[in-house]
Amino acid sequence: MNPVNLLDFDLAELTAFCAQLGEKPFRATQLFRWIHQRGVSQFADMTDLAKSLRERLPQVARVQSLPVLSRHNSADGTVKWLFDVGEGNAVETVFIPETDRGTLCISSQAGCAVGCRFCSTGHQGFSRNLTTGEILAQLWYAEHTLRGERGQSERVITNVVMMGMGEPLQNYAALVPALKVMLSDHGYGLSRRRVTVSTSGVVPMIERLAQDCPVALAVSLHAPTDALRDSLVPLNKKYPLAELLTACRNYLPHAPRDFLTFEYCMLDGVNDQPAHASALIALLEEQRAQGFDCKLNLIPFNPFPDSGLRCSAPSAVETFAAQLIRSGFVTTVRKTRGDDIDAACGQLAGDVRDRTSVDARMQALRSVVEQPIQWSNGEVRAS
Repeated sequence: MNPVNLLDFDLAELTAFCAQLGEKPFRATQLFRWIHQRGVSQFADMTDLAKSLRERLPQVARVQSLPVLSRHNSADGTVKWLFDVGEGNAVETVFIPETDRGTLCISSQAGCAVGCRFCSTGHQGFSRNLTTGEILAQLWYAEHTLRGERGQSERVITNVVMMGMGEPLQNYAALVPALKVMLSDHGYGLSRRRVTVSTSGVVPMIERLAQDCPVALAVSLHAPTDALRDSLVPLNKKYPLAELLTACRNYLPHAPRDFLTFEYCMLDGVNDQPAHASALIALLEEQRAQGFDCKLNLIPFNPFPDSGLRCSAPSAVETFAAQLIRSGFVTTVRKTRGDDIDAACGQLAGDVRDRTSVDARMQALRSVVEQPIQWSNGEVRAS
C-alpha cells in the first residue's frame, strides 16, 4: 500500500481507512483530532493511539502539507503564503485578522478555467484542480503555524472563505470533503455561517451543495443583465441570470443565513453607471418579491496588465451604493487590506511563471472587513 495523505480524508473516509487496518472507529476519531485540532503530523507523537498503530501508520500513511514558497506579512497584520503545488504551479492563501475574527481565504484550483474578464487568475489559465488534502493543507498549515507563533492553543482562524484562486464548484469532489472537515467538531469546528463558498454561478453544483453541505454562499454577479454579464463572466452564457437566480432562491432555505451575498466588481464605465444600478435594483426587487433576500458587496477593481479595465471612481461607487441603499438593499463596500504585500490573489502565483497578476475575486477577500455604507444627509459614508 502506497502511503496516503490523511489530509485527503474527511472523518467518514478516515474511519473507512482505519477499518481497512483492522482498527475501530474511535481510533479514526483520535487520529482526526490529532491531525486537525492539534496539528500533529508525526504519528509517534500521537500518544493516546495504540503503540502498534503508531508503528504501523508510517508504513501506510502520512500527514503531508504543502511546501511554502514565500510568506509576506503586511503592516496591517494580513499574512499571505504562496504554496507550491508542483509542476511550476503555485496557489495563494491569505489570513486577514480582525479584533473579533480571523479569516482565511483559501484557493481551490491552480489557475481557473472560468475566464472572467476582470480576473487575473483566469487570464493565467487553468492548470488543475487541487486535491482535498491540498485545500485543507492551506488551513492546516495556517492555523497551526499562527497558533505556534502566538503561543496560544485556542483557535486563530474563525472564518474560512473559498474565494482564492479557482472556481470552487468546478472542483466539487474535492471541495465537499474539505468543507466537512472544516465543519466537523472533531476537526476545526467552524460554524456553517462562518464558512463561505464563492462561485461565479455553476448552477448544477449550487443545487448539489444545498443538499450535500450547505454553507454560506457568495455569488459573483457583476452585472444586472445577461448581455453585460456574458461579456464579463463567460459562464453566464451557459447558466444565464434567470437560471442562476432560481438556483440561489432554491439554495436559500438550506443556507445557514437568511440571505445570500452577491459580489459586484466595480468597473469604470462598464457596470457602474446609475442606469446599471437601476437595472440591478429592478432585478433584485423581482427576487425580493419572491421571498429571496440578499446582500451586495461592491468591490473596487484592482487593474492588471492587458485587462482593458479601470477601477470605478470613488464617487461612482458611492453613488451606486446610495441607489441600492435607498431601495432597501443592504450594501457594503470592501475596504482593501494587505496592499503592501500584494494580497490580491494571483499576484504572487502569476510571478511563478511570469504571468499576469491580480485577481478581483481575491481582492474582495483582501478586505474581508465589510464597511457598511449608510445614506445620511445626502452623503454616502462608511459606518
